[in-house]
Amino acid sequence: MRRKRYWEMTTEELARATRALDEPLVVDQSRPLSTAEREQWRRVKQGRGGTQLGQGFQRISVRIEQGLLDRVTTLARKRRISRSRLLASLVEAALAQQE
Repeated sequence: MRRKRYWEMTTEELARATRALDEPLVVDQSRPLSTAEREQWRRVKQGRGGTQLGQGFQRISVRIEQGLLDRVTTLARKRRISRSRLLASLVEAALAQQE
């Protein structure tokens, strides 16, 4: 069964779903991380960013017309990727076409 998203819940459903968050965090109830959880935590701590090529990255400043940026943002959200990744893939495609 699919869970409702929080913004789709009624006030009562939301209160019931978040009731556990009202309790104080008790260290005695915690446990050591499993191997899978430890690996997931390592990936989260590592953070986002970087490149697939392993050459690092450089942040640049580019001026872009607001309407075009809005279209880029919409397309990136639709594809569920970052704007940075979308722009990089578009530049790579243009460079490949040029060669």
